[in-house]
Amino acid sequence: MALDADALYDGRCMSELDDGALLTAWSEGDRSAGTTLLQRHFRLLYRFFRNKVSDGVEDLVQQTMMACTKAVGRYRGESSFKTFLLGIARHELLMHLRKHARKHAPLQPLEMSVVDVMDSPSQLAAVRSEQELVAEAMRNIPVELQITLELFYWEDLKVAEIAAVTDVAVGTVKSRLSRGRGLLKRWLEQQESVASELRDASVAVVASME
Repeated sequence: MALDADALYDGRCMSELDDGALLTAWSEGDRSAGTTLLQRHFRLLYRFFRNKVSDGVEDLVQQTMMACTKAVGRYRGESSFKTFLLGIARHELLMHLRKHARKHAPLQPLEMSVVDVMDSPSQLAAVRSEQELVAEAMRNIPVELQITLELFYWEDLKVAEIAAVTDVAVGTVKSRLSRGRGLLKRWLEQQESVASELRDASVAVVASME
């Protein structure tokens, strides 16, 4: 989609419209409204993918945007556009991981981490802060738990919104948050190659999530 910088909708610049107005215009055939909406959420998509794949983040962002253009007609407004878009991003991520997992075994997103699937090299040597260590820990817990924790703590989504993104019940989201925090803490405590001060500070970050 080519962005028309001079495009106006209902007398206002596209950038001034909220997601709902842009989505309405897009669904009615205004391609520039769709472009504006997706560009607005580009950083959201980039954050979603960057801690889950080592290479191809931009490709996954573009694939998600393309998938969204095909799915916009099915959007019924039961959730926010952000939630709708993240649901598509999760689907694209799982498809990407399934392709890589075929080399070993079928993807089990509740049991396998992105590190398990992608054979990613350890990034511990480059870790310098508790935030970086916690991010690395996230990559070492099952994919669905990583997604749930990141949406809750990094994107500030409510439990009901995460349930919509991940297509599970609210109670399941709550149990995944609890299980995920426990696995994060356990993984961090086992990293004996990390300086004890950094490891303890990172465990404290996870503890503060409870």
